Amino acid sequence: MNLRHPFRALAAAAALALLAGCAHTPALRGTGDLGIVIERASGAVQVVDNTHRTSLGRVTGLGDLSHAHATYSRDARYAYVFGRDGGLTKVDLLTQTIAKRIIQAGNSIGGSISQDGSLVVAQNYTPGGIRAFDADTLEPVSEVPAEYAPGKFSKVVGLADLPGQKFAYALFDAGEIWVTDFSDPKHPTTQRYKAGKNPYDGLVTPDGRYYLAGLFGEDGIALLDLWHPEKGVRKILEGYGRGEQKLPVYKMPHLRGWALAGHYAFLPAVGHHEVLVIDTRTWTEAAHIPVKSQPVFVMARPDARQVWVNFAFPDNGWVQVIDVPTLQVIKTLQPGKAVLHMEFTPRGEEVWVSARDSNRVTVYDTATFAPRTVLPANAPSGIFFTDRASRIGF
Repeated sequence: MNLRHPFRALAAAAALALLAGCAHTPALRGTGDLGIVIERASGAVQVVDNTHRTSLGRVTGLGDLSHAHATYSRDARYAYVFGRDGGLTKVDLLTQTIAKRIIQAGNSIGGSISQDGSLVVAQNYTPGGIRAFDADTLEPVSEVPAEYAPGKFSKVVGLADLPGQKFAYALFDAGEIWVTDFSDPKHPTTQRYKAGKNPYDGLVTPDGRYYLAGLFGEDGIALLDLWHPEKGVRKILEGYGRGEQKLPVYKMPHLRGWALAGHYAFLPAVGHHEVLVIDTRTWTEAAHIPVKSQPVFVMARPDARQVWVNFAFPDNGWVQVIDVPTLQVIKTLQPGKAVLHMEFTPRGEEVWVSARDSNRVTVYDTATFAPRTVLPANAPSGIFFTDRASRIGF
């Protein structure tokens, strides 16, 4: 640099700084059609674009991503990825980099974000309980140990965000549903409700009113009306499966708010080759639909016209589609080996299906059931699109 011309030197330095800044500035674009695909075997996520059905890049260094789960920041720019090793990683979708990563527990099973987007809350097996973190910095804010009796801690499952800075979740070992209010983030308060034997997962209805926990240790589902929590938990479908011999359960089914279609809730039956249909106006069984095997995910298309189902081993290479008006299976597909997850585009014209052992994600047209494209991926599992950022219970 020529020091005899100080103004030229300053201009050159400014230009270099500007170029350096540009090299780290993401292209100007929105995030509404972005998402991530979990690559569990390599501890990475692919950042994907569901408008152009393409991968934008890969972010590595996320640890053990078996049974990984993700939720999104309020502005849908950042994915918070919860790893099984207790890792919580904040991924910037635009720069495709890790913005922040911490190890918050020994064994984590997922998480959620508060109504105002200020708190990220993780649910943990070890130590049992939930922990809240600042969504910007991932600094710890507070925690609620799942100590249901002196010295006894429970695994936490089925965490769902609720209106009013609250979270509902189930305690597998305690047989309880807890609702924790983080309105005062450093001093959360918790209400406890008896649920039944071994709740294995939970969901909240899209309006945030009802929380349901599936029971593994007995027939039935625990239902809590969050508008009237003083009434306690109500058991529904208590008689389901009575007198029938259950099959061995090869994989615990999952529940989430995407199982709601119109007035119906579609839920996987534990130990049965059936999908349960509940009329949410009366919370009674409306039907049970025979399907190919034990269902794992039962997911309604956003317009509620179809429900897509995948299955546990050894039939985990299949997917079936249920027509909601007729409650009949109308299509059976083979997307690949070990189908682990499905995710609809925000308006439901396509669904992305991960096949772990085939190392691919197939994008299907939900009207014709024809594959539109196939994306290579390294042992893909969960697929999470950013439209989850604006939905209750995700």
